[in-house]
Amino acid sequence: MIAMRFLLAATLLGSLALPAIGQNKYTGPRPPKPDTVYLLHASELVPAEAGEAKEETRKDVVANVMKGVASSARTPLAEPIFLIATEKLDAEKFELYKMDTKNGQREVVIPTDPKKRAKNAPKPLRLKWEKIETGLFRLEANEYLDNGEYCLSPSGSQQVFCFQVY
Repeated sequence: MIAMRFLLAATLLGSLALPAIGQNKYTGPRPPKPDTVYLLHASELVPAEAGEAKEETRKDVVANVMKGVASSARTPLAEPIFLIATEKLDAEKFELYKMDTKNGQREVVIPTDPKKRAKNAPKPLRLKWEKIETGLFRLEANEYLDNGEYCLSPSGSQQVFCFQVY
């Protein structure tokens, strides 16, 4: 009876190990620089426009502003895929926001009034992430993005990685 249980446990553990053995190692493109977000276009990597959003206090709002009306990083994909090799950044903390273009710059505006913030504050768009291997992550918009300007930003940071969907 003990031998039968041992055999059953060994078979179960062996069958759980088989999927891991059959998985292929990642062979796709690799980001050339760590802590930089890249758009994945087939086997090509396009660096997102990296920068720091400038915080501007205005009447009843705080605007996080990037200079320029359009990002230099562009994608035709409505659900873009990104790769990032991390050293300092935490891929799990990235958030995706749509940016408005006004007065020659891109911005995300957040109301300072708590009542207005609950209704009108921009909410992060759905984003999913997958750990490909140690230090290498795949991020993907988990909803269709309309044409326009967007940014990925680690939560609580002014660091942004901007791109345009066209």
